[in-house]
Amino acid sequence: MTAGVQALADSVRAGKARVSDIIRTTVEDITRRDNGLNAVTNVLATRAMNAAKAQDAYLDAGGTPGPLAGVPFGVKDLFDLEGMTTTAGSMALADTPPATQDALVITRLIRAGAIPVATLNMDEFAYGFVTENAHYGRTANPHDPARLAGGSSGGSAASVAAGLLPFSLGSDTNGSIRVPASLCGVWGLRPTYGRLPLDGVYPFAASLDTIGPFTRNAADLRLVFSALTSETPPSVAETVVDSQTGTLRVARLGGWFAKNLAPELELGITRIMNHLGTRHVVELPEVERARAAAFLMTAAEGGNLHLPRLRTNPQAYDPATRDRLLAGALLQAGPVIQAHRFRTWFREAIQAIFNKHDILIAPATPGPAPLQANPILTLDGRPVPARANMGLFTQPISLAGVPVLSAPLPPVRTGHDATAPDMPLGIQLIAAPGQEERLLSLGIMLEKAGLLGRPAAQWP
Repeated sequence: MTAGVQALADSVRAGKARVSDIIRTTVEDITRRDNGLNAVTNVLATRAMNAAKAQDAYLDAGGTPGPLAGVPFGVKDLFDLEGMTTTAGSMALADTPPATQDALVITRLIRAGAIPVATLNMDEFAYGFVTENAHYGRTANPHDPARLAGGSSGGSAASVAAGLLPFSLGSDTNGSIRVPASLCGVWGLRPTYGRLPLDGVYPFAASLDTIGPFTRNAADLRLVFSALTSETPPSVAETVVDSQTGTLRVARLGGWFAKNLAPELELGITRIMNHLGTRHVVELPEVERARAAAFLMTAAEGGNLHLPRLRTNPQAYDPATRDRLLAGALLQAGPVIQAHRFRTWFREAIQAIFNKHDILIAPATPGPAPLQANPILTLDGRPVPARANMGLFTQPISLAGVPVLSAPLPPVRTGHDATAPDMPLGIQLIAAPGQEERLLSLGIMLEKAGLLGRPAAQWP
């Protein structure tokens, strides 16, 4: 299993490990262990080894190692990599010319010393919550391969959860980082809308698209996000002290976000609230309408983006994706305009809440990953399709454009579901725009207290 981000970078900086050895071992591990997981679509062996040798030579000559020195990572298959065709998980782009340069965020990570080693599986064109791809196959959940990994960044979450990679990049339009992070038991960050550049990232719905990292612990996530933003974070000690002295005003989201929860999830949130010494509960207004607006905007923008290709090459699409995109392209302008107007109102409403509270806590998904053979959720006492409802708690928050940290709860046994022992559960920590550091600091503190975080999956 690959070590964590900080541990690998520290070993390189201390001269205890050579970058070439780290990358070679990672490539061999992926080749051996991805069988059955299907998280990886391409292994960048030649490029990665060349980069590793160049970094070793630079360090041997006295060069200063970067904060991510020698750390391998993977990217969802919608980030440009120089010399490769960006498929966005679809054969419809198979004949597209190779990218002439890396996506900007990949360039930033490389400057920090990290090395891309793999592209990762996803729902076609990021339109889905399960990572079942008609062209590249299904990504399994590393905690139980019979269960869904979530999506659309399922390959990114599963590869980190299984220990193939120390970190990865994904995208999040309506929950595509937060849902798979929750179901696979890893940390994921959806930054403030517009915080990270999307240059060289294949779009889905420009009004909602964001990109962010996955890691196995909160401190690693903080380190990677710092490199992505080209910023230097304050010391962990400073921010953790602030959290522990109770200066953070934390509240739980009620109403929509307090229904249909697995008992273990309810217990985990309650423990966090008790630890933080707060009982505040607030409700977002018009949550169901916010979810509908996010649905509408996504469908309309995605459909219109793909309409020219759908007219000329519809057979290259997964039929299910094609039908959703065509339906979105047929939407009339009036409802879409109203959805955008509502988004402005909703953002102002959530900002009013942040005038009184610093961080909001909500579930990321209603419960553990559903079975792939029976993808059903129980909502309000009735079964509903998981594929359409995995974003129940993530889609409304997307509309607000605020930063969200998806964090795994520790394993908890209550005997509620004997068919899913110790399957991951995740929560969302939500803050005002630009307050990613506040979220990460609280995540680190709660992980140290044993209230967040879980071990990596025991993948073969």
